Amino acid sequence: MSSIFDIGLEPNAANHAPLSPLDFIARTASVYPEYPAVIHGNVRRNWRETYGRCRQLASALAKHGIGQGDTVAAMLPNIPEMLECHFGVPMLGAVLNALNTRLDASAIAFMLEHGEAKVLIADREFGEVIREAVGQLKNPPLVIDVDDPEYGQGIAVSELDYEDFLNEGDPEFDWQMPADEWQAISLSYTSGTTGNPKGVVYHHRGAYENAMGNQAVWSMGQHPVYLWTLPMFHCNGWCFPWTITAFAGTHVCLRKVEPEKILKLISEHKVSHMCGAPIVLNTLLGASEAAKKSFSHTVRAMTAGAAPPAKVIEAIEEMGIFVTHVYGLTEVYGPVTVCAWKSEWDDLPVEKRAAIKARQGVRYHTLAGMMVGDSETMEPVPRDGETIGEIFLRGNTVMKGYLKNPGATAEAFRGGWFHTGDLAVWHPDGYAEIKDRLKDIIISGGENISTIEVEDALYRHPAVLEAAVVARPDEKWGETPCAFVTLKPDADEVSEEDIINFCRQKLAKFKVPKTVIFSDLPKTSTGKIQKFVLRDEAKKL
Repeated sequence: MSSIFDIGLEPNAANHAPLSPLDFIARTASVYPEYPAVIHGNVRRNWRETYGRCRQLASALAKHGIGQGDTVAAMLPNIPEMLECHFGVPMLGAVLNALNTRLDASAIAFMLEHGEAKVLIADREFGEVIREAVGQLKNPPLVIDVDDPEYGQGIAVSELDYEDFLNEGDPEFDWQMPADEWQAISLSYTSGTTGNPKGVVYHHRGAYENAMGNQAVWSMGQHPVYLWTLPMFHCNGWCFPWTITAFAGTHVCLRKVEPEKILKLISEHKVSHMCGAPIVLNTLLGASEAAKKSFSHTVRAMTAGAAPPAKVIEAIEEMGIFVTHVYGLTEVYGPVTVCAWKSEWDDLPVEKRAAIKARQGVRYHTLAGMMVGDSETMEPVPRDGETIGEIFLRGNTVMKGYLKNPGATAEAFRGGWFHTGDLAVWHPDGYAEIKDRLKDIIISGGENISTIEVEDALYRHPAVLEAAVVARPDEKWGETPCAFVTLKPDADEVSEEDIINFCRQKLAKFKVPKTVIFSDLPKTSTGKIQKFVLRDEAKKL
């Protein structure tokens, strides 16, 4: 049905522009040119200098024939060059493929070939694996060598040095915003625990929106000082390279996660925000008392995955680091839901506060929809905090799709929602709480057992460093929980019976592990526990 507003009111250059995070650096460099942008070892650069280097990178790449739709890969730690890639590469309309620095040569070779990378910018720390990966390719990319003084000698991966390459470019390069905000901005690969990884394609609009969503849910304000404890290769650093730049913040770079170094940088540069997995927060507790008391200002930490146990949250907050729990996946630009905190929870005992913080929460302002629903009917489950369903997401911060994989893309978007594969309950207040992965849930005697719930109980044991729970086939019950446990190095001798008895105090009888295996846990290159390996081991017991 037409309306009077449908005629003559079309978008034009005066009232419509594609959304892209690239404009963030142009604005910041214009408004705050002398403000600090990057701190890395002895390197200090302001926003005017950083913007100029990004334009030089774009210009130099253009001189080497890189243009719209071309892939530029980067194998870099959290150093200024990685930040520059997040702007310089898409300034050409090219697509940034940030590679996981923990991968082996075969995985890297697959990604370079699958993504058709024309250029690879690589740090000397990874010289050996890069040489091996590139040697496997029939059409290897142009390799540019990054020699970071903070690392040391390293292994040169190319005769083409990054700084020399940059000097080929023009710091006043006249780059262009994308004509279409749906245009690809980056390519990220899933961890690929079974078979080859899938290439997740992001677009400019989604990157813009999730960058702004980070600011909105965290109330970061102007000029945050952000410490790079989260890898920039992981979901493009959860879009924080663009977020921090948008608000004229300072990027404090960190090559390697080391607790003493983290606390030193927090103290020295008055770091206000940082992100990372719960294990990053856990490692800080092992730092010296002097380091833990070296700063007096408040630090905000955003974490994803399983929320830290109550005792960890309590200890971290005593240090002055306050935790925000978020949830997301590679396919949705990083975090898209947050356990939005309410003031009435402030005075609860730490155990209850930790239980609330364990929730994955509610959608970002920039996510169009979140639902916990039945995986087959796709009808929402009751908001009773008990009925388990799958988390579904939709909106502009969901990927374009999987590169060269229309079948997997169609399945992921079946029914007009992105299927996360994560099982959760929906609480009466609308907050979601993950209970398990769809493939990890244990069904014992007809009862669903959340492996996350059992793992949470295991982590409360003072001697447990890491724990993972999988299903073990059982003639009577169908399946029973089998726990794989890694003990802390200084832990007293602990037996299977000790662990089982401890769990009996925390869990319903049918949820208690029937088997406990003490071992190191197999992990992917991104640090995720490989439960499929453990399931195979459990079947052999």
